[in-house]
Amino acid sequence: MKAARNKTIDISVSEGAKYLKRCVEIKKDAAEVLSPEEVLDKTFLGDTLEVLSHFPQNFVDLLIVDPPYNMDKDFHGKRFKKTTEEDYAAYTEEWVRAVLPTLKENASIYVCCDWYSSLAIGTVLKKYFHVQNRITWQREKGRGSESNWKNGMEDIWFVTNSKQYTFNIEDVKIRRRVLAPYREGGKPKDWEETKDGRFRNTYPSNFWDDISVPYWSMPENTAHPTQKPEKLLAKLILASSNPGDVVLDPFLGSGSTSVTAKKLHRHYVGIEQNPQYCVWAEKRLEMAESEPSIQGYEDGVFWARNAKKIK
Repeated sequence: MKAARNKTIDISVSEGAKYLKRCVEIKKDAAEVLSPEEVLDKTFLGDTLEVLSHFPQNFVDLLIVDPPYNMDKDFHGKRFKKTTEEDYAAYTEEWVRAVLPTLKENASIYVCCDWYSSLAIGTVLKKYFHVQNRITWQREKGRGSESNWKNGMEDIWFVTNSKQYTFNIEDVKIRRRVLAPYREGGKPKDWEETKDGRFRNTYPSNFWDDISVPYWSMPENTAHPTQKPEKLLAKLILASSNPGDVVLDPFLGSGSTSVTAKKLHRHYVGIEQNPQYCVWAEKRLEMAESEPSIQGYEDGVFWARNAKKIK
């Protein structure tokens, strides 16, 4: 029995049969190409490369990819085995070539990876896209190591399909508490006084230290071993898409990209091969209808970690 405060979503496939029925499966021998209307706001159950071959062309505004990292990992019965850098690069190029036709000319792409996978992924992305930046975010979770430094960071490559792309910097500012307020003419300069204290909205950099990895008492948490936080995905979605745009995640996992896109009034499309994760994704999409909030994102800004708690 779980503790009362444990909100982790871990229902089984049998318990979540109604959610699995909402997912779309494409028959193996099917040859048709789906229309955008048949794809939008759906979770597809199946192999990413196979499903992508049935998607329409040039309909995706924002692509967010969180592929298996190049390490041994058991994803609830679906194992990914660590391979050579050359083979992992070939695997990366395979999914890049498969997803490329779905992208609009002005599409943006974000690809998640750890430091080791980042080497191969970055090399491949440079061949197909315009590299804009590499984000590093602090992932404070996991065990330490006795023979190496604990890996507390992950990368996200930011690339674009062309030199024309969406970037809404005003939508991703970070609210920080002002510790040394500066005044000009007796009035606050670049900060505001509120009942909760003094705050400034600042421009974000490519290093993010304000992300909390989902844990057991958070409603967004699932039993997925490598779940990405909604706050992290909200930054990508708000910066690089507009309301009504289409966000595609070809390695959906437990649904964080689709759920966050829905909460931010974007269309979502997700592909996932594990029925267990599809159940969790659809459960979370249902929950988002009554609870659209995103932890750490309020009043149109992202709050720096613990900014509200400091007095």
